[in-house]
Amino acid sequence: MKLPDPLDPKPPNADSTAFEQQVRQKSTRKIQARQEGDRSIWAGLGLFGMVGWSVMIPTLLGIALGVWIDKRFPSPYSWTLMLLFVGVVLGCWNAWYWIQREQQK
Repeated sequence: MKLPDPLDPKPPNADSTAFEQQVRQKSTRKIQARQEGDRSIWAGLGLFGMVGWSVMIPTLLGIALGVWIDKRFPSPYSWTLMLLFVGVVLGCWNAWYWIQREQQK
């Protein structure tokens, strides 16, 4: 009986083919990670801060505009609350956009 040659590129069975595919995929991911460069904790914190600011700025602008409208034009409806909601929705959409953009990189 002939023993399989460890340097033979052809695997003796299908199990080793699946294993080789897993190894190939992991090595490809490692190579891509090395080529992308520095994706350290600071990059993650920067993205986290960007998401926070992208939600906070439209929310604060909505509140400020709502307070201004409420003082200038009194009405039974609270423009501050309505524009707060609009600001949060726009901010969340903006954060989603930034996250999608980073995932594509």
